Amino acid sequence: MNVIWIVADTFRQDHLGAYGKVDIRTPSLDALAAKSVRFDRHYSGSLMSVPARADFATGRWTLSFMGWEPLPDGTATLAGLLSSNGVHTAAMVDTPFYLRGGMNYDQDYQTFRHFAGQAQSRSYLKSGRDEHMDARAAWRFEADRNAPRTIAGAMEWLQLHYDETFFLNIDTWDPHEPWDAPDYYTELYWPDYDGEHIYPSYTRWQDHPGLTEEKVKKAHAAYRGEITMLDAWLGRLFGLVENLGLMESTAIAFTSDHGAYFGEHGGMFGKKIMGKRPDGTSYDYLDDDRQFGFMPYYEEIALAPLLLYVPGAKPGSYSGLTSAVDLMPTVLDIMDCGVPDRIDGRSLLPQAWDTSLTGRQCTITGEKFVFAGEPLGAAGENPGTHAISTVTTITTDEWSLAYTDEAGMSELYHLPSDPTQSDNLIHDKPDVARDIHAQFTVFLEETGVPESTRRRLSELRI
Repeated sequence: MNVIWIVADTFRQDHLGAYGKVDIRTPSLDALAAKSVRFDRHYSGSLMSVPARADFATGRWTLSFMGWEPLPDGTATLAGLLSSNGVHTAAMVDTPFYLRGGMNYDQDYQTFRHFAGQAQSRSYLKSGRDEHMDARAAWRFEADRNAPRTIAGAMEWLQLHYDETFFLNIDTWDPHEPWDAPDYYTELYWPDYDGEHIYPSYTRWQDHPGLTEEKVKKAHAAYRGEITMLDAWLGRLFGLVENLGLMESTAIAFTSDHGAYFGEHGGMFGKKIMGKRPDGTSYDYLDDDRQFGFMPYYEEIALAPLLLYVPGAKPGSYSGLTSAVDLMPTVLDIMDCGVPDRIDGRSLLPQAWDTSLTGRQCTITGEKFVFAGEPLGAAGENPGTHAISTVTTITTDEWSLAYTDEAGMSELYHLPSDPTQSDNLIHDKPDVARDIHAQFTVFLEETGVPESTRRRLSELRI
């Protein structure tokens, strides 16, 4: 069995038509969903983009021991395990952090192609020049953009290697900002679109000079337009897979690392929220001395899409809890390569064949455990410190606990009755919060979090 694994960065679950929550045009992915098992409660693990790739590569909740930093040499990776079992492993990526600054996330792939042009690096935004400027300056047609080029590269590779046993990882930064698909895609959602490119402020939009609710809505339209462009090119890929006769011998997974906020929860715009300077103004995303503020990971961030097509498996939906760390062992299981003992993930192949099976008791979504005044990880692309401790979201069948060791700042939501997470019940249901926190403390021990950190996180101070 072959596997094609597609990751689209910052793709909210509720922005895939097959989930039926937002009016959006994703016909190609919807057609894949009709042949697949749709995982309705699939959650991100380690955040943001680089830690998520570490989870994908290792099948571990790397937030327990890593931040935004290079993948160490010698790490047991999915690509390495597959390669040692005779699988041709290939990656087609335009996500910039696989390589930038020696990040080392290309290790173990036998074929690796990186497509330049994603211009979200801090050096680009601060100076207007970096390695990607020339690539973007050459854009003339839709096919010149990153997601189309990455997918076209994958199609070229497939034409050369379709008769081998292969694992193909397609990782595209879109629909991550900058949201700059051709205007005609944005016009599907904003008919009078004037071409303005709006970046997320990483604040509440009300705190950012120059932003208005109208501009946030326009940015949201551009985001949706980029999703529809991505979907159009995935349709070409899926057509080639059909034409190569691979649908009976190739599993396909589609997922994302996390979502984004577009004004929810009091105006949050972006994936993270900056703290306030002493003068009361918000830090800017480009400030080298920036501080991050209180950042709960609500469903808009934590809930990720997952479509899993397995030849012969009956299409349907699965409502049990699953995590990003489960995908690595799922691929190994599909390819009959054996799953190592020292991982945190659990293969989802049994659930693909039998959607009545139970899921996890809880899932964990968050960043490396960092306390007030500490940096999140390596500097460079992700500098700054935390004004308060990081927040970790623990999700159960019914509840979502946004936990921090800061006294009085944790939040509790009952998801079935409050899907928008508007009514914090932590003072009404303290026993529920403590029971969930107890599951979290077990997680900390099982994943090898240092004792000093576990002690800091061992109390729920309501």
